Amino acid sequence: MKPKMVLKLLADLSMIVLLPFLMSYLLAGETVHEWMGLAMFLLFIFHHLLNRQWHKNIFRGKYTPLRILQTSADVLLLAAMTGLMVSGIILSREVFDFLPISGGMGFARSLHMLASYWGFLLMSLHLGLHWSMIMGVLRNAAKIRRPSKARTRTLRVLAIMLSIYGICAFVKNDIVSYLFLQTHFVFIDADQTLISFLAEYLGMMGMWAVLSYYTGKLLRRFGTKQAEYSTTINDRS
Repeated sequence: MKPKMVLKLLADLSMIVLLPFLMSYLLAGETVHEWMGLAMFLLFIFHHLLNRQWHKNIFRGKYTPLRILQTSADVLLLAAMTGLMVSGIILSREVFDFLPISGGMGFARSLHMLASYWGFLLMSLHLGLHWSMIMGVLRNAAKIRRPSKARTRTLRVLAIMLSIYGICAFVKNDIVSYLFLQTHFVFIDADQTLISFLAEYLGMMGMWAVLSYYTGKLLRRFGTKQAEYSTTINDRS
């Protein structure tokens, strides 16, 4: 595996691991949350530096339905992460406390909550839309050459179970109210442990990733059929 691809994979996996921990603000504590936020900030910049070719090619080439979905999710994720970084710096009481920032706390809190939950959702979608590529890299690293029906079926069953758990966690935690700022305060069960909290958010990540993965597969097939249809029409004419 090329060194650049290894760095990309490590950066992406690090962000995926950090994401549910960042959502556990009330359980992890403010100081830990801020330092993890800084780590995410640096990883996100590093991710875009490694993928700078994406920025160069964003206005080039044909936009298929799948590429439209991927690009829309990526642009919205970039906006959410930018909102998180800006609001996080304004709200910081530890890492960026040395900056002479005053005022704007109310706006920053609302922006931080909005960007946090949309960023969580969009990063999960991003993961699912690029899952085939990630699995391809991992298969090459593990030198797995032959497909396995048993392995595929097992993974599908696990994906279904994870999605069901994610849906239950999504409803239980009333995530919709945070996505649309119907409430400005995050409510966490006082008896909930960090482990159970992380499990619920991993389940929700998995749910959105599975949804976007299979949506991507459908759009890819739709794009292929469209291309075949266009080729047939051109051949006839």
